[in-house]
Amino acid sequence: MEETLRAIADRVTAEADRPERDRLLGLAAALSSADGRGEAEAGRGDVAARDALAAVLAETGRPLWQQEMAACALAGARDPRAFETLVFLLNHRDPQRCAAAAEGLFRLGDPRTARAAAALAGNELRTAYAVHPVRLLARLRAPESVPTLAAVLRRLLAGPERHWPVARACVEGLAALGDPVARPLLTAALDHPPLRPAAAEALRAL
Repeated sequence: MEETLRAIADRVTAEADRPERDRLLGLAAALSSADGRGEAEAGRGDVAARDALAAVLAETGRPLWQQEMAACALAGARDPRAFETLVFLLNHRDPQRCAAAAEGLFRLGDPRTARAAAALAGNELRTAYAVHPVRLLARLRAPESVPTLAAVLRRLLAGPERHWPVARACVEGLAALGDPVARPLLTAALDHPPLRPAAAEALRAL
């Protein structure tokens, strides 16, 4: 997660309080260095850093960039206290924030992640922000992945609002998952020019 955290820090430079940004990066670095030590030593060394980062998520009024950095740092340490914040950020209007949250959730490995991502991907009121939940489901290869991606794509192909980036993410995700049950739906996607190249590639992959 070090690269993701550095990208977040660079992205929020304009809005961030620099001392606090550097403090959060330092706490994240403490967790990363703990990964390279023995289990007992790491357990003693990173408790304070974990708790300090978790406190950022628990305190009301914290800026969103601070919550994002803290949650992604905790995700890299597989600390479940990051889960709720990351799920909130996964459906944010800022696509870069969504991407960071998706990476954090994938690293976190929480068993609740697939169900949460499926709920966000299938929320018709938030379809415009569903690209990253869809992509995360494809990466997770969970039992919810194929049914959710197929349901979202079917709805988008039939509805008046296509949301082509989301539909394309569904097509690409179904291709990556490689389940033959998606073949009729991918064939139907060939009828839509914005999806035709991705659908053709997906069918070849099947």
